[in-house]
Amino acid sequence: MRRPTSGNYTTYQVVYQFNRSDTNYHRSVLFSISELIRKHGDDIEIVVIAIGPGLHILGRSPARPVEQEVKEKVQSLAHYGVNFRACGNTMKSLGWSSKDLFSFVEVVPIGVEALIDFQTRGFAYISW
Repeated sequence: MRRPTSGNYTTYQVVYQFNRSDTNYHRSVLFSISELIRKHGDDIEIVVIAIGPGLHILGRSPARPVEQEVKEKVQSLAHYGVNFRACGNTMKSLGWSSKDLFSFVEVVPIGVEALIDFQTRGFAYISW
């Protein structure tokens, strides 16, 4: 979604839902995010909310395997300012704590609620 460029606002704000565990899905979503950053640089704010099986991309040592290339891409995107959020409900169901996540991940109580919140604040919602 495009926003007016005044003050400290970015022109574009996007929230992605990450909710699947297969590697091709991981690569597709992460490529899309990378392309937005490449095109818009600092003029875009991106949030990724990981829910259900998608949560494993944010785990230090997840039970469900995540390719090293995907882990490295997630860490690189975080370095470029992408905000990653983990669903607290999913974490509870897996028996995870914040120590099980990469240090740059923020835990939200309910992932779906966070998606709604970002949408009501004007973020464009992207789901694969």
